[in-house]
Amino acid sequence: MTDQSTHTLTSQAITGDARQCTVTVLDSGDDAKMTFDENGACNYVREYHERIKAELKDEAWRKSWFTAKVQEIKDAGKGKKYDCIMGLSGGTDSSYMAVWANENGLRPLVVHLDNGWNSELAVKNIENICSHFNYDLHTHVIDWEEFKALQIAYLRASVVDIEVLTDHAIQTVVLDLAAKHHINYSLSGFNLATEAVMPRGWTYDKTDLNNLKDIVKQYGGITKFKTFPTMRFLKRLYYHFFLKLESIHVLDFIDYNKEKAMEILKETVGWRDYGGKHYESAFTKFYQAYILPEKFGIDKRKAHLSNLILSGQMTKEHALKQLQEPLYDVHDLEDEKEYILKKFGFSVEEFDKIMQQPRRNHEEFDTDQRYWKIYFKLIGWRKPFSRRSK
Repeated sequence: MTDQSTHTLTSQAITGDARQCTVTVLDSGDDAKMTFDENGACNYVREYHERIKAELKDEAWRKSWFTAKVQEIKDAGKGKKYDCIMGLSGGTDSSYMAVWANENGLRPLVVHLDNGWNSELAVKNIENICSHFNYDLHTHVIDWEEFKALQIAYLRASVVDIEVLTDHAIQTVVLDLAAKHHINYSLSGFNLATEAVMPRGWTYDKTDLNNLKDIVKQYGGITKFKTFPTMRFLKRLYYHFFLKLESIHVLDFIDYNKEKAMEILKETVGWRDYGGKHYESAFTKFYQAYILPEKFGIDKRKAHLSNLILSGQMTKEHALKQLQEPLYDVHDLEDEKEYILKKFGFSVEEFDKIMQQPRRNHEEFDTDQRYWKIYFKLIGWRKPFSRRSK
């Protein structure tokens, strides 16, 4: 067990004397290739505003496009049990989207992925939402022993984005169910206001099945999947071009404020907060608040808070104060680390050895990027279903 100074590790401790952006709380320690303009703003500030302008244009266009799109979803769903599909993790974004769907008269099939790490609070929040709005809930359960083996392989591979496994699985389940029920529209909780900015190297492509398969083969000896859902490159293209499944990023087109959303959720469905972004999963909390900062020097709060600064939902001063808060309470860390290691079947010594292994890049393993390069060259268009990653 590490000492208390590590338990209360803050962003400043991680980044040291790196140059900080004058607008966000990101700094050059987060991205070695970070650049700064004459005012000291980093390249992520410019990229954020360029992306907002390119994807969302102006307010009048957003309102017109979205109004027409909602009506299009309703028209396409006439005579069907569901007119859209949406994933629900129990977190703020997806939960609020469920409220919005009801307010706007949509009939979603709600999908949840159970990978064995749901917190009791997440389960309760999901149950409350679905029962309150009378939504049908499809829960895909991955066999725990299988998923545990996959996660252990990723941990031993020493790659940064262990969450590729969960994200790839939920994307696959949503698309497969949409095809099965002839649903043309998927509601996504991703939004530029809170998730557009993410330093390069902090995540990896969730759709890259070849990369996933090579990692679990090399570090887990796993070559076949039983309950873990996967989607090959050609199947993804088939869904995109022939079944015309369209992903709508709802929260980009409404007045979405995270703090207000949480208050509405509490009042409407008795929703309760988890204390951090994506903390509805016990593993995700441990991954983001312990593994990432301890092993990789990454404090994901810096990206989440920078998004809120850029979208006008928080001041930089407030964000800096939040970064001074400990990533983990000392006693909570001891309890949760014990729980995580026991669930994985690791001894403290075995886990500490994994934590000390040097980082390997995802690109060192096989990848399906060569297929996408051919696709981009022939089509000259964006990558379907994955232009935005958390």
